[in-house]
Amino acid sequence: MSAAVVQVPPAEELPRTGLGARAPGWWGMLLLCITEVSLFAYLLVAWFYLRGVSVAVASEGGHAPALALPAVLTVLLVSSSVVLRWGELGIRRGDSRRLAIALGVTIALGVAFLATQGVEYAREQLMPQTDAYWSAFYTITGIHGAHVLVGVLMLSMNLVRTLLGHFTARRHLAVQNGALYWHAVDLVWLILLVVLYLAPHFA
Repeated sequence: MSAAVVQVPPAEELPRTGLGARAPGWWGMLLLCITEVSLFAYLLVAWFYLRGVSVAVASEGGHAPALALPAVLTVLLVSSSVVLRWGELGIRRGDSRRLAIALGVTIALGVAFLATQGVEYAREQLMPQTDAYWSAFYTITGIHGAHVLVGVLMLSMNLVRTLLGHFTARRHLAVQNGALYWHAVDLVWLILLVVLYLAPHFA
């Protein structure tokens, strides 16, 4: 009896990565996001501790951050998540043009967030050395800004890949991963908004 012939597809047709939300890469990004959220949780626990035991936190006449620029920052990040989600849904239908537009707008909003945060730092009269509150404030918001920068770089790479035609309706794991990271960073910002900006006004 002759052995059965097994048809092997060409190497370029073989999958190089898993697909969809169950791909190892997606789970890896999810675990990274959980780790990053945990980092901010630890930082906020430290902030609450300092607020509870340090007299210096109550200094400066109960001074709290102004809310005008944080409101702008919030609009920028929330809008960016909505736009990015729109693009993500587009590539699921094979619409790479829609994804490119969404990535471009999201990147622009992320850069605007970082620029506005720089303006906020420049306008704020109190510095990290003022007291424990302001030391924690600049540390936590600065680390979050660094995460936004990483997200902008990640989405910029995805934009380049989109323009090169790397993503299709079936293969767009990098888009999913980038969006997951960006949404996690935006969620962290909403938590920081409540704890660092709004809560001191009612303390």
